[in-house]
Amino acid sequence: MKKLFALLMVCGFAVAFVACGGGNKEAAEKAKADSVAAAAKADSVKAAEEAAATAAAVKADSTKKADSVAAAAATKK
Repeated sequence: MKKLFALLMVCGFAVAFVACGGGNKEAAEKAKADSVAAAAKADSVKAAEEAAATAAAVKADSTKKADSVAAAAATKK
């Protein structure tokens, strides 16, 4: 009876080790997905900053052009 119990214990431990073996692969996939998401966020922040800089440059150019048009109109009068 003791041998049967010992054999069942060994089989139980073997099943437990095999059943718990896939955890590292899932953790690696989650870490990879998190790093991809962080990289995408950094890219979108950089794109937003570039868009804001472009918008500021366009606004400055249009303001300069409007001022020059107003100055030219004032000298014609």
